[in-house]
This record gives sequence, structure tokens and C-alpha cells, in this order.
Amino acid sequence: MPAYMNGKTGAWYVQCYYSDIDGNRKHKVKRGFATKGEALAWETEFLACADGSMSMPFEAFVKRYSEDVRPRLKLNTWLTKEHIIRTKIVPFFGPKRMCDISPKDVVDWQNKMVGSYDDEGKPYSGTYLRTINNQLSAIFNHAVKYYGLGKSPAAPTIKIGERQGSEMKFWTKEQYLAFSEEVMDKPASFYAFEILYWCGLRVGELLALEPNDIDLGKCLIHVTKSYQRIRRRDVITSPKTPKSKRDVVMPEFLADELADFLGSIPEERRACRIFCFTKSYLHHEMKRGCAACGLEPIRIHDLRHSHVSLLIEMGFSAIAIADRLGHETYEMTLRYAHLFPSKQSDMAAALDQRRRP
Repeated sequence: MPAYMNGKTGAWYVQCYYSDIDGNRKHKVKRGFATKGEALAWETEFLACADGSMSMPFEAFVKRYSEDVRPRLKLNTWLTKEHIIRTKIVPFFGPKRMCDISPKDVVDWQNKMVGSYDDEGKPYSGTYLRTINNQLSAIFNHAVKYYGLGKSPAAPTIKIGERQGSEMKFWTKEQYLAFSEEVMDKPASFYAFEILYWCGLRVGELLALEPNDIDLGKCLIHVTKSYQRIRRRDVITSPKTPKSKRDVVMPEFLADELADFLGSIPEERRACRIFCFTKSYLHHEMKRGCAACGLEPIRIHDLRHSHVSLLIEMGFSAIAIADRLGHETYEMTLRYAHLFPSKQSDMAAALDQRRRP
């Protein structure tokens, strides 16, 4: 449809009729354009987006994709996704029409990401590259499934990055004990690290614990929620996965250690978090303790790896460990497969014994 000039202001405007994605007939007027060309360009893009046509620009489809998926995601998950899309994907694909994006375009973008660096001047890690690649694929898959895009241009390409990081750090029991002695002067820090190491909780699960979540009589920790600090607000959500809701049995010595600490919490704080600090504080305490005992600092999450390493050393199976950690499947625990002792010699000996008369 044509564009019109407002005789009083000299600005251009457009008006058009369109059918929305549900087939409803609607009327749209948009004013305030400096030129006729700007007005017509806006109208063309608007009509492409209004009916869900895949001739719409990528950045316009991202807005629709965001409206579809955001209500289904936890806030922290959405913020991570939105940041990646806004900073790593839209700047490259933004003005391209959805129907014109080719596998070669995706490969060009992948090569750009592989050659990119973070704020510290380091190349993106393999796991981060895989994450941003998955976000792009998710957008195209959504367009195929719900909006009539013929096929995903990302489908024929080879994914960049790697699913799992190659480096997994953990402490031995002796290393942890040396570290823990150096943070005993701050009881809250000490008991937080004790739970992380001896029970294998995720840091968000630990920081969400309230006194009533710990049953000292039965040596149980009820894991039902997770904590994060998001945009300067304390946010409590459900745990990472359905399987993450679980009861973790503590060793008796840890229940004994926690008794006096939990008993010192005033009655009016029984419904509050036990550990009233954030993950960044635990990072600070990690560095402090390591500096005092001469150990290289590890990530807070690596204490969970250390717990798994200890259980493997004690002879527990992948299935039993997965249940304790709240893994959805025991295959996740097999990330630690290199730590399990080889049974090849035992198998060969048993087969030899079975073969002999």
C-alpha cells in the first residue's frame, strides 16, 4: 500500500490491513517517518512479521521466539539465553530474512565465533561455543516447528565446540581437609564447604537451605529448591531438574558438627536461609583458604566433582552416585568414567576360570 504525507507536520505515515497469525483481519497505522522510503520499508517488514511469514528479518523473528519461550524458562536460564542471542547471534544475522539464511551463512557465523575472544582476551571455551551454537539451532528449529520455515539452515552444519569440558578438577580427601582447617575460623564458611564436599550438593542447592531442610536425627538434607543472586535480588527457584529434588543422607559426623551451628540460629530466622551469602562470597573464601594452605583454588562446583571422586574411590557404582547427586540419568555420572578402576583384568580372570574344566 502507498505511504502518505501529513500536510501539517511533513512527516510520512502508512496504514495497511493484514491478517494476524490466527487469521484475524486487522488495521494498522504507523506515523512519524522522515521519508517515504522509511515508511514503506517499515510497512514491508511489518507485514512480513504480522502473518508469521518467513520473509521477516531474523531479528524480528527473535522477538517472536522470545515471546514464545520466555514464559517457560526460569529467569536465570532466560537471562543467559537472551544475552547469547543479543550479543553473539543477532549482530550477525539480524537484517537477513529468515528464508534467505543458508547453511553457508551459519558456517560463516560459526567461524566468526571460533575466532572470537572473551573480555579477558581468551578464546571461547569449547563448551561455550557449543552453547551458543545450540542457541542458534534452537531458534531455527522453533521456526521450522511452529512458523513454517522449510528446514533449519543449521541442520546440515557440523556443530562447533564440545558438549563437555575436557578439564575436571577435584581435590583428594587430604587436600580438602588441609583447606577446611584454614576456614574453620568462620563457622558459616566452614560448614558450607563441609556440606558441599561431603554431600555433593550444587552450590545453589546449598545456598537455598533453611534450618527445617536439615533433619539431624535422620541425618538427612532435604533438597527442594535452589538459590541465585540475579540483578541484585535473591531468587529462589525449583532445583535444576526434577530428579534434583531429593534427600541426601549425611555422614553422622557432619550431622554432629551441624548440631551446634544450627542450634545457634534464632527462632525468628528458622524460615530464612542458613547461609546468608552468595556464591561470590564462597569464591572469596575459597581463595582465602587456598592461600593459607598452599593449594591451587578450584571452582566451587569442583567440590561436587571431588565428592564423586571420593565415592568412586570407595567403590560405589555410577547408578548409586547418580541417585545421590540428583543426576537425571546415570550416564551423566559416566563423565567421571576415567576415575572408575578398570575391571578388565578381573573380567579376564573370571572368564579364564569359567573356561577351565
